[in-house]
Amino acid sequence: MTDDERRGRIDAEVAAIRDDYAEEEAEAAEAELAERNAALDVPLNLRIDRDLDAQLKQRAAAAQIPTSALVRRLLRQAVHAPAAPVLTVEQVEAIARRVVADTADS
Repeated sequence: MTDDERRGRIDAEVAAIRDDYAEEEAEAAEAELAERNAALDVPLNLRIDRDLDAQLKQRAAAAQIPTSALVRRLLRQAVHAPAAPVLTVEQVEAIARRVVADTADS
């Protein structure tokens, strides 16, 4: 393989990588734009402590997204998550009987 062929092949690979990168960036920009257009511009003031703020910023950085996008994602998950399981009366009574039995044996 000649140097010209090698350079041509390298140039083609670099061009392909640049095209892939540009396509991914365009898709990310489109997704962000769609999210912005779908979002209401309503300020939401939250009082959180510094530790929670630091944790949110750290998770957002790890996910490579803005903190506000992470908070929206977490809020959506919390809103759409199924309700926590609730114990039935029978289950509570069974637990109470076991506790009473265990304390009577002690």
